[in-house]
Amino acid sequence: MPTGDATRIQSLIELSRSAGEAIMAVYNSDFTVEQKADKSPLTAADKNSHDLIASYLGAHFSYPVLSEEGKGIPYEDRKNWGQFWLVDPLDGTKEFVKKAGDFTVNIALIRNGEPVLGVIYLPVTGSVYYAEKGAGAFRVEQGKTERLPLPEHKNSLTVVGSRSHATKELEHYIEMMTKKYGEIEVVSRGSSLKFCLVAEGRAEVYPRIGPTMEWDTAAGQIIVEEAGGRVLEFESRRPLRYNKVSLLNPNFLALRGNRYV
Repeated sequence: MPTGDATRIQSLIELSRSAGEAIMAVYNSDFTVEQKADKSPLTAADKNSHDLIASYLGAHFSYPVLSEEGKGIPYEDRKNWGQFWLVDPLDGTKEFVKKAGDFTVNIALIRNGEPVLGVIYLPVTGSVYYAEKGAGAFRVEQGKTERLPLPEHKNSLTVVGSRSHATKELEHYIEMMTKKYGEIEVVSRGSSLKFCLVAEGRAEVYPRIGPTMEWDTAAGQIIVEEAGGRVLEFESRRPLRYNKVSLLNPNFLALRGNRYV
């Protein structure tokens, strides 16, 4: 990877770690939980992480920032954005509130509607996943950097699903996969960690049949794609696109390879 790109990635990794520290300060305190208009939870950790990330990106890069906690930018104002940062300062707030640990910081760079760079940080474990278009995907864990996917270590078909957003449609999909491929292992995890499991090769399929927003998926998509996988709309089987009129994603599949399309 060219030095400039490596420097940018490293700065974003450090930024995500700083945001993670701000999140953990709240996580380890007696925090309160507010409710947003859509009934989803909001904590000081969401706000503090957003403020830190948005301030840094605004000071060091010329691209605009679209964040879950600063999402009220009309489409008329963002429709001509060629490049912009797409951020989820705390993905998995429900897991955060339950002290379940499966929450992440997601930072992605979008260029002409597709993610070209992504960083996912897990504050509880300190693990980092990152990728840049054409340069591969990587995991940093306990000071060790490994290219993704990891070496083959399993033979069973594993489907990873949402821990906090299970749906009957997902149950039907798993039943269909079981009939088609035989016994499968189902793993429930929270946040963008599900993309990371696909990128690692620990899961073959992450079906999301239910609502997600663009900031939930962008960093995970480029990490999965640079690890050799795909993230496709469930119906059309086209790659997810970004900066749409509506920031709501369609149902999608994150796939380790081509077999389960």
